[in-house]
Amino acid sequence: MGLLTEGSPLSWEETKVHADHVRKHGVIQFINLYKKLRDRQGDVLKWGDEVEYIIVKFDDENKRVTVSLRAQEMLAELNEKELADPQGVKSLWRPEYGAYMIEGTPGRPYGGLLAHFNIVEANMKYRRTEAAALLGPGEYLMSITNFPRLGCPNFTSPPFDPQPETGVSRSLFFPDEAIYPGHPRFKTLTRNIRMRRGEKVAINLPIFKDVNTKIPVDDSHQKESNALPDHVYLDAMGFGMGCCCLQLTFQACNIAEARTLYDQLTPLCPIMLALSAASPAYRGFLTDVDCRWNVISGSVDCRTPGERGLAPLGPGEKFRITKSRYDSIDSYLSPHNEKYNDIPLTYDKDIYKQLRENDIDHPLAQHIAHLFIRDTVSLFSEKVNQNDEEDTDHFENIQSTNWQTMRFKPPPPRSSIGWRVEFRPCEAQLTDFENAAFVCFVVLLTRVILSYQLNFVMPISKVDENMQKAQKRDACKQGKFWWRKDISTGVTPVEASRHCHLGSCDTDQYEEMTINEIINGKEGTFPGLIALIESYLESMDVDADTHCSIQQYLKLIQRRASGKLLTTASYIREFVTTHPLYKKDSVVSEEINYDLLKAAQAIQSGEMPCPKLLGNSIFTKTKESIPEALRKVLTKECPY
Repeated sequence: MGLLTEGSPLSWEETKVHADHVRKHGVIQFINLYKKLRDRQGDVLKWGDEVEYIIVKFDDENKRVTVSLRAQEMLAELNEKELADPQGVKSLWRPEYGAYMIEGTPGRPYGGLLAHFNIVEANMKYRRTEAAALLGPGEYLMSITNFPRLGCPNFTSPPFDPQPETGVSRSLFFPDEAIYPGHPRFKTLTRNIRMRRGEKVAINLPIFKDVNTKIPVDDSHQKESNALPDHVYLDAMGFGMGCCCLQLTFQACNIAEARTLYDQLTPLCPIMLALSAASPAYRGFLTDVDCRWNVISGSVDCRTPGERGLAPLGPGEKFRITKSRYDSIDSYLSPHNEKYNDIPLTYDKDIYKQLRENDIDHPLAQHIAHLFIRDTVSLFSEKVNQNDEEDTDHFENIQSTNWQTMRFKPPPPRSSIGWRVEFRPCEAQLTDFENAAFVCFVVLLTRVILSYQLNFVMPISKVDENMQKAQKRDACKQGKFWWRKDISTGVTPVEASRHCHLGSCDTDQYEEMTINEIINGKEGTFPGLIALIESYLESMDVDADTHCSIQQYLKLIQRRASGKLLTTASYIREFVTTHPLYKKDSVVSEEINYDLLKAAQAIQSGEMPCPKLLGNSIFTKTKESIPEALRKVLTKECPY
């Protein structure tokens, strides 16, 4: 969720008074940090994952399932081990937006050994078991992207009513009690985003139209002017930030490598979003989308009507802003990729000038100046005045509330941590096996990109187009996505610039491909990402157990991409539409939802096979640690 500052939250009226102060000092803090750390070299590859979970509670007698608001209570116990021995724990636990959500990460980052790929799944299993030990009767920890009946009457346990007149979100559907109560950041963000925007957030998802679907789907359209016909209307931050995801962070050896990874992974974001699609149902209805991304984007969209282009800019408003603060990135960071930044970039010219005067190059200066067009939406009284030589909270305040597909992360001050990038698009999968497969696939791609010096970069406009395509129903199987045909770097930047000018890139370099063609290859056009990984692995010394596990992970990715296996979203949609109680009306009823999550829980625990989703056999040789005998042999870390 980002920066979790302790202290007393300011009201929106108090916060907005300090907006320019936070921006001014945040930029100074970045400049100071950059000057100290821009020449830092030699950090080794470290990486880790973040898996978010929802706590659900089954009422078997009434065939109902709700989200259980016990996250704070569980986190208090889970964090005791870390407090007692910060360096000795195998897992770390943090709060998320929902009072029914927790986030788990490995206790320590993984390193550059290929053998580390074999401990990812085991650590995920450990995390799930550790948290599950604290569950009450009927409760289960589930790595589902979205609770299908979030926002329906009495969807929480214990039940609470929404507070449309007095609550921090003013939602018709989402009660304040469903927001994590253990840290003031979450309700402060909810209130301040709504107040800065000047109205409630509004998300409208196209309804999945079945033969008996009633349009409008309920009477909310009569209550709210922002609700659209033929759509499922969502009106609170919780509908987006209450979703779960799977994220990855990589440490690079220096700032240049971090910028390379940031750029090269950007075109992969919509591909992985479509491949990991897992959320077709919202507020008890099937929708015509498979992913959460635009839901979260809308749920934290604090732009005023003027900034959205719906009205003249008001007092103190400087910019028309084309995207929410949660969206895809708008520019590449490496200087030689600047030519692919083909959409107009809104940025603060004065901040840009200040950064350039402090010897920060053009692409990075634009990136920071673009982030800092945003106001702070959460500020604590104890953090208003800071030492800009030592502190970075004002910088992180803006940085951590620009929730984009990729995040470029400078080293924290006074830390051994290096320059990092975060990969943010993937949806959470039901099983630890699936989540480990997605994690290992993306990490292996970073090694392939750096080892073979590959180039996936394409015009940002095409990446944006792909992001919208990726969220459509069955996009993984039916969609086509722009992709670079020649990923070699044999063409020099000078030669490439002759064919690609700002806003005018040679379209012969790109082609619309299916997910299957991008992952598994298109004859005569593109070898496929799996083939690139296989080639890389053939050149490396991989121990037998790790090789076995990796092959199982790659097989899952291959078969999901080919359509031989369903995405989680397609599995959920098929389960609902073929349920005996489904009335072909797009409704995910209480009992259908109960049966769906019962099946999902049985699949994630291994009690029930699911060949449509996972294949006929899953057998990895994942281990909780690298065997000591193997560790002694692998004394030299992989250079990439």
